[in-house]
Amino acid sequence: MSRKRRSYEAGHKPKFLVVIDETPECDRAVYFAARRAARTGAGMVMLRVIETGDRAPQWLGVADIMRAEQREEAEAILARFAARANGISGITPDRVIREGDPATEITRLIDTDEDIAVLVLAAGDDSEGPGPLVSGLTKSAGSFPIPMAIVPGHLGDDELDAMT
Repeated sequence: MSRKRRSYEAGHKPKFLVVIDETPECDRAVYFAARRAARTGAGMVMLRVIETGDRAPQWLGVADIMRAEQREEAEAILARFAARANGISGITPDRVIREGDPATEITRLIDTDEDIAVLVLAAGDDSEGPGPLVSGLTKSAGSFPIPMAIVPGHLGDDELDAMT
């Protein structure tokens, strides 16, 4: 069970959580969240989840090297999107790297940071559907601990500016 949100209590401020991945629509979620955060005086948290599925224990040395490379790559991706968010709205997002299943790590982060008020995702606009993360998380939308904002991946900057 998720902790009570404290975003609007004294000493706290709401945060928009954006999951950073390699999808083309990820930039749309960052853009939307950065604009909304700036407009509402909120903060922004960017989460990058490193999936750990294929690490064989008998190859610990190799697994350690892979983990270090994945972490370095995650830091570079987060730095790129943090610069993008700063350029859009002048805010500096918090950056978090977790290892494991994305849906599980999103929920864990929300549980540990009681100021996260909204999860922002972007939906792909191709014929295969909105993407695995959006599809998976929206199945539990009725019991999810915070609201989710799903940004259509085809919206341009001008369209997002008009609604943020």
